[in-house]
Amino acid sequence: MFSRALRTNRAAPLRSNAFSKAALVKRTVTTDAASAHADKDTVPEDEVKPFQVHLSDESFETYELDPPSYTLDTTKKELKQMYYDMVATRRMEMAADRLYKEKKIRGFCHLSTGQEAVATGIEHALTKEDDVITAYRCHGYALMRGATVKSIIGELLGRREGIAYGKGGSMHMFAKGFYGGNGIVGAQVPVGAGLAFAHKYRGNKNVSVSLYGDGASNQGQVFEAFNMAKLWNLPVLFGCENNKYGMGTAANRSSALTDYYKRGQYIPGLKVNGMDVLAVKAAVKHAKEYATAGNGPVVLEYVTYRYGGHSMSDPGTTYRTREEIQRMRSTQDPIAGLKQKLIEWNVVSEEEIKNIDKEARADVDKEVAEAEAMAVPDSTPQILYEDIYVRGSEPQFMRGRTTDENYYY
Repeated sequence: MFSRALRTNRAAPLRSNAFSKAALVKRTVTTDAASAHADKDTVPEDEVKPFQVHLSDESFETYELDPPSYTLDTTKKELKQMYYDMVATRRMEMAADRLYKEKKIRGFCHLSTGQEAVATGIEHALTKEDDVITAYRCHGYALMRGATVKSIIGELLGRREGIAYGKGGSMHMFAKGFYGGNGIVGAQVPVGAGLAFAHKYRGNKNVSVSLYGDGASNQGQVFEAFNMAKLWNLPVLFGCENNKYGMGTAANRSSALTDYYKRGQYIPGLKVNGMDVLAVKAAVKHAKEYATAGNGPVVLEYVTYRYGGHSMSDPGTTYRTREEIQRMRSTQDPIAGLKQKLIEWNVVSEEEIKNIDKEARADVDKEVAEAEAMAVPDSTPQILYEDIYVRGSEPQFMRGRTTDENYYY
């Protein structure tokens, strides 16, 4: 019933409140996942007929930029797809968690449980011609960009049918329009600027979404990318996923300025409720329109939260309390928040939402089982030396550790 193909919707009119009384009041962005409102009497029966959703006044903060419209056009079909996407992403991450604990997945593994609204909201604001690049917490982005659960879990398991032939693992996944999954902290940000340069050079009306965490926000290469992007007015949406902790360090202990959306200084900024998938979509849609109009980059900050530790090796409870995690789970969960609104707005019945839950979980469980059943690769030199070069462009031979270890293609 559901696929991960992007749904396009009518553009919502922009509303500037730069000179309203509300604009003069300092607001703090909420992380309430159920803060949007819609009049259920205006929700049409037709699955694809647009209707309006009103976002919370606390959805955004801006820096040198007019805010997005607080009214978003959407459809019942898109809202159901968003819900499916987030449930599928979480189910996949839970499967990865289990497989790691069973010692079937080895090495690094960074999960995004709790942050599903960011990847889903971004994807629903883009087209497949836009580019996305991110750091190591990348499984959800790969899924949203079109990768299959089977290929992602297969990669984590080190199988040949994985998305990077089992050689990339958790931090290195690639799909069409998705450039990773990058393990070096902050290194993907200038690459994202390069992707934006390609769009500008070719005259495309597309953007590059270049994501990083609050822990990477102080990296020098991030600021170098900011400078170059503004110097050339590149259509890049820099985005800090602020999940409050860089590894085990709280943001206010590592950053002198925790308003990450203001870090661009000479680049406009937009802070958004990263637990509300609708607010994320509205923010990215607005920023894309701004960037593709020739105005250059935007720095976004997605205020979100991760339920687990930094990686699977981090219990996540030594630098924060269990009560804090439980409070976020029980009161501000992005999936539960959207579910509440879909029922409240008569977009779905309780029975229908249960069926979407079952469908998403069954789809993911089926592909996870298929990934587990994949054959383990043979330990042969041929497999070891493959994929160093683009297939078909290999040199005559590749040197090994000694002269007699040379491998000839």
